[in-house]
Amino acid sequence: MKLNSLGAASLLALSLVMISGCDQVEKSAQQVLGKATESAKQAIDDTQKAAEQALSEATQGLISPEKQEEDAENNAESDTQET
Repeated sequence: MKLNSLGAASLLALSLVMISGCDQVEKSAQQVLGKATESAKQAIDDTQKAAEQALSEATQGLISPEKQEEDAENNAESDTQET
């Protein structure tokens, strides 16, 4: 009988250790995913900046990204007004 009680207590203790270990793994995974998300956002921002710079250099500064967007909006407005 004593052996069964000792075995049950050991099983319960092992279960508690496993559960706390799973919580720690989950927290670590969330941290890793958060860092990966931030890295991806930064990579997207860096890529956009590089693309804008390359466009500016290719057009030799004649068209800036902001001006290009404004021109596109103005063209769309004038097209709708003409019809």
